[in-house]
Amino acid sequence: MVLSWQIYRLFLKKPFKISYGSYPHRDVLVVCLQHAGKTGYGECTEIDYYGVNLQAFVQQLQELQSKIEKQNIVHPTEFYAYLESLSLNSFLRSALDCAYWDLFGKLENKSFLALNQINYATLPESFITVSIGNIKDQITEMKDWGWTYVKVKINETHVNELYELLQGAPVVALDANGSLQINQAKWLQEQKWAKDFAFIEQPLAFGKSLYNNLSAQTSPLWMADEDCKTSEDLQKLQPHYGAINIKLMKCGGLTPALQMITQARALGYKIMVGCMTESSIGISAGAVLAPLVDYIDLDGPTLIQNDIAQGSFIENGKIHLSEKAGLGISINYEGF
Repeated sequence: MVLSWQIYRLFLKKPFKISYGSYPHRDVLVVCLQHAGKTGYGECTEIDYYGVNLQAFVQQLQELQSKIEKQNIVHPTEFYAYLESLSLNSFLRSALDCAYWDLFGKLENKSFLALNQINYATLPESFITVSIGNIKDQITEMKDWGWTYVKVKINETHVNELYELLQGAPVVALDANGSLQINQAKWLQEQKWAKDFAFIEQPLAFGKSLYNNLSAQTSPLWMADEDCKTSEDLQKLQPHYGAINIKLMKCGGLTPALQMITQARALGYKIMVGCMTESSIGISAGAVLAPLVDYIDLDGPTLIQNDIAQGSFIENGKIHLSEKAGLGISINYEGF
């Protein structure tokens, strides 16, 4: 097995504005695993508020390259156990895990869906994301997109007017990225119209157990994003959140995501698979989980100018799953 990698810059069609800042581009690390003429791809994004540094990942890969390349071709769950022994950041572990699933499927000439016996006859539609802004401008943008499902980024301003956003699309969700004040979240729990949003994602800052101020029994469906990273978080969050956002880079890849979906279902959670401004490499990995969840937010390639790959894709919210071997990923540029 041969390991290679490259950092690539994805330019957004317009600045992506959330409570953490405004981003004109995102840098991604693309990982490539090759064996017997087949190539698997994985991806992770540099996210400042998660403390992710791609150059540090590159240094780790350089140090571990010979060890990884000596690994035998085994089932992806066995390879993941090896990755866990390396004490990697979940973002980098996810890129390697997804690349291996893609490679393994191509070697077996079976898709991820077939390897895991996933029935994909029924798929949820994807949300498209609208950045923070004036509510009237957000409504205009929602209508311009014309998608059925729209997720709107918000912050602590205009909270009293959020109900106006419901007119922008048939299905509207909100994402605060931890920017609301405790009193604002509690106020929303008392508003009957809050239940009309599909969900309200990560209302309070993460890392401080502020979620204790939320109740899963209230009218808005609270969804945990930054508060919920791995399966270990599910039990403690259950009284406060009714839904979770699983992102491959948070939990460590497709292998732990499959386990996390099973556990979350047993606990009664609604589940979304989300993304972090990724190319079609990362989106193709997330898309294979679509048949197993309630919501999908995989709009990364729709928001960027220079997609670097092909695979599964989203068109006006409709998910088109690749039936090719592995994750169905091919690269658009000569980088490896």
